[in-house]
Order: sequence, then C-alpha cells, then structure tokens
Amino acid sequence: MKPTIHFFLLLTILGYGCQAQEFEAPSITGHIKTLADDSFQGRGTGTAGEKAAADYVMAAFRKLGLQPKGDNGTYLQSFPFRGGAHGEGEAGTAANIVGYLDNKASTTVIIGAHYDHLGTDGQQSSLDANPQNKIHNGADDNASGVAGVIELARYFTSNGKKERNNFLFLCFSGEELGLLGSKYFADHAPVDLSTINYMINMDMIGRLDPQTKTVTVHGTGTSPVWEPLLKKLETDNLKIKTDSSGTGPSDHTSFYLKNLPVLHFFTGAHSDYHKPSDDWEKINAAGEVEVLKLIANIVNSLDKEPKLTFLKTKSRMQAGRSAFKVTLGIMPSYTGDVEGLKVDGVTEGRPGDKAGMKTGDVIIQLGDHPIKDIQQYMDALGKFEKGQTVPAKVKRDGKVLELEVIF
Repeated sequence: MKPTIHFFLLLTILGYGCQAQEFEAPSITGHIKTLADDSFQGRGTGTAGEKAAADYVMAAFRKLGLQPKGDNGTYLQSFPFRGGAHGEGEAGTAANIVGYLDNKASTTVIIGAHYDHLGTDGQQSSLDANPQNKIHNGADDNASGVAGVIELARYFTSNGKKERNNFLFLCFSGEELGLLGSKYFADHAPVDLSTINYMINMDMIGRLDPQTKTVTVHGTGTSPVWEPLLKKLETDNLKIKTDSSGTGPSDHTSFYLKNLPVLHFFTGAHSDYHKPSDDWEKINAAGEVEVLKLIANIVNSLDKEPKLTFLKTKSRMQAGRSAFKVTLGIMPSYTGDVEGLKVDGVTEGRPGDKAGMKTGDVIIQLGDHPIKDIQQYMDALGKFEKGQTVPAKVKRDGKVLELEVIF
C-alpha cells in the first residue's frame, strides 16, 4: 500500500481517545503499528517514506492544536545532510517536526524523539548480515519514541490545566546519521535557548522487560533535582536505573552540549536492534504506558519549581559518523555496570562475529590496550588499521577468553 493512500486511513487512529488524559496502550500501539508499516519503507532520512511519517506526525500535532514552529509558519524545520557513514554519500534535505504549546510562561520544556530510521538499506548501520533491500521498520527504534511525543502532547493539551512551562514537541530526522536533526535544531532553535528549562528525550521505549520492569534514565547528573525526584517516583510497575552522563548516542546529547539539563529514557537493547525484525508486534505497549506516566509525573512534579540548575557530567562517547578505519561490528552497551565494554549485539559476518564474540561478552582488552569502559574501547579502536590482526580478551560466564580479531 502506498504511503499517500495509507495516510488517509490513519486519521481514525489519531482520533482514538484524543480527549482522554490517561495514556492507553491501544493508542500507543496504533501509532507504532502505523509508523513501522512497510509502506513507510523504514523511514530513511530524507526519503519519501520518512516524509509520509512526517505527514502523520503533523496531522497529530494539527489535531491537538499545537502551533507550528518550523520554517515559514509550518511544522517542518528543514536542514541539509549527506548520507553515508562518513558523510560521503548523496546530498539531501530532511526536516525536523516542531510543535509548540504556548502557555504564556517564561520557560519551555522540550519533549523529543527521532522519527527517522534505516530505510531499506540499513544506511551502513544495520546489524543484519545482508541488509540491502530489506525494510528496517524501526518499531522500537524509534516509532516508540514518536508515539511517546504524540501521546505526551495529547496529555498536556487536554489535561485541563495550564502548566507554568511552555512545551516544544519535537520529532528529529537524521538521528541515525549522527544526531543531525537535533544538532541543527539546537543551533537554529525558534526560541531562545536560555529560556529552555530542560529537555526530555525518548529513544527505544517500547520494549520494557515484563520481568524486570526496568527503564534506564540517562542524564540524571545534569541537574541536582533528577536523582531524588526519580527515586520518589519509582513504582512497583516501573523500576528505574539511572545513568548520570548527559552525553550518549541519542538526541539529548545535542541539548546537553548547549548546557541544558536533559533526561533520556530507554527500555533496553534487544536482538532486533537495527535489524529488519524490529517490528510492531514485539512492542510492549503497556510497558510504554508506564514510561509515559513517569515522564508526565516528572513534568508535573517540577511545574511549580524554579528553572532547573544545569550541571556538567562525565562525558560518554557521542553518537556520530564514525572516524575509525575499522569496526568490530558490535553494539556496545551504554548502560553496562561492569568493568569493560559489554556487548549488546553482534553483526553476522563482521570482525567481532568472525572472532567468536557473542552478545553478553565483556571486552576487557584489545591488542595491548586494556578496556575498562566505552571511552577506552573507542580510544583503542582508533589505533587499528584494516587488515590488522589483533588479540582480544573477553569475559564470558565468569571466564576470560582470548580471541583473534581480523580487521
């Protein structure tokens, strides 16, 4: 079914529960099922499928009465980009989607998520062994976050009160190519950044583990209020694991680098990450309801508080176009609490896979370089050349294994 035809059938989904204040799993599922449909062709940056997804989001914003804050009185903020892992690909134009709720307040809260994904070729980021001509639907990454933006926008436009903050509801493009859209927005914001209170980012919030019921919240060191507030808001339905760093591989980084308090919500890595198998049927919509309740409670708890104080944190690796000549072809963990670099995913046929690395391994040494965290891993990776053979040590099931990596 073509996106232009499919779009008109989506309006019934957008109308679901539009006056209700509570978050509801069927509404979340409806958004994700639509945005992760094959007709959107994986929402690759700047593609027709991504533009169809933008139409869907804009229809939701329009229905909720959000003011357009993009270019020339529209919801779209356009920016140029180049494809490819190193920006060596074709030039194109993509767009962020910007909706504004004006409460006549002196400060503004940003609630955002990226709506682009890997298209039909993986954009050189797929973890599938043969990604060409396979639709990467990105249900969790990041239709789940976009659903969160729409549902939070609905909540704050229909909850019967006027908060003491304005809201910018943002959906970014170009995240998968290196946070391009959020970087552009942070450099070309339609409001004065000094009036921004804080930024909330949602990236992969659709796969809450029903056993652990744990969401990881990054950025808790960026303001002194975050840690005590999150401890207070933890419930039996949602456990909270915190990470203090304000930087990481998602769009909150662009705002932290502008000295703004940030929080990033993430329900965890899984074997479908950056693969064609990341489909809507695997979404835990009831779990996402709990995450959105938490975010709404955070905003409501801070409504009468003064503008948040910003704190700098210890930096983690930022996502972006790789400057390295080699890669292991693994998905590194950004939430691992062990010494070393935990492997959250391994791409078939890449050097790590050929060397025998497995999901759950902890890399503790590459060549002569000990690995204690992700920064040391990235530092070490930058020292190797293609064709080089490098010994590696990993921990697996309490044992240290020696592997041979051929880059």
